[in-house]
Amino acid sequence: MRWVLRGVVAAMLLVVVGLFGAAGAGAAPAAAEPVRAAAAASHLAGQPAGPSQPNGPTAPADQGDVTITVGTPDKPSDSIVIMLLMTVMSVAPALLLLCTSFTKIFVVLSITRNALGLTNVPPNQVLAGLALFLSLFIMGPVATDVNKEGIQPYLNGEKTQSQAFEDGVQPLREFMLEQTRPEEIALFTKVANEDKPANRDEVPLSTLVPAFALSELRAAMLIGFVLFIPFLVIDMVVSASLMSLGMMMLPPVTVALPFKLLLFVLANGWGLLVTALVGTYG
Repeated sequence: MRWVLRGVVAAMLLVVVGLFGAAGAGAAPAAAEPVRAAAAASHLAGQPAGPSQPNGPTAPADQGDVTITVGTPDKPSDSIVIMLLMTVMSVAPALLLLCTSFTKIFVVLSITRNALGLTNVPPNQVLAGLALFLSLFIMGPVATDVNKEGIQPYLNGEKTQSQAFEDGVQPLREFMLEQTRPEEIALFTKVANEDKPANRDEVPLSTLVPAFALSELRAAMLIGFVLFIPFLVIDMVVSASLMSLGMMMLPPVTVALPFKLLLFVLANGWGLLVTALVGTYG
């Protein structure tokens, strides 16, 4: 009986051990699931995230009307001033020749040089420089009025471009009208097939400028004629003297040149000439 009881007890122990083993085997996979989930999460955390959808364009906020201003509102910009300055510099030679006293003075000085019998003395550069500075003296008040009435108000924003041009060119018009003969104005008005202006203020610049240039050339020729007379008398006297002495082979120009230079220097010819030229413009 004792061996039988021992066998039953051993069988029961085996059954109990089997039951506990089965329970442990079932609980182990359940306990391993969180571990596996944690490992998978840590593995995914190390990989980069996938691309996300881009956001659509957003409309800009309404800022109202946009105004772009170049320079100050009341004054012309520096670019416009530079452009106008370059334009004036490009037409400056034409303005100097046709709208100032330069042409008349230069022609008179050239005629004086030819009357003296000199071909290259003084040179053209010296005559042009002297004519330029004399023109500056004569045109100084006119240039001051042009700057006062047209240029400065435009740069300060007080006048528009058209108003500044009309007011600035008025002193130059007055100067040219005073020196222009009515015959030249009528001539160019007829050539241009324009109606006769009612008064001097209605004469257009397209007629006034060439009429002024023609009047200046006419006045220069008259002054040159007067200058030639005394030197022509000296040439005639020298030529007659050489003919009477039988020195026909001696050029009269060579003999007359020292006498003409002496007469011109003793009479202070350059001073009288400059004074007369400036005096013709009042």
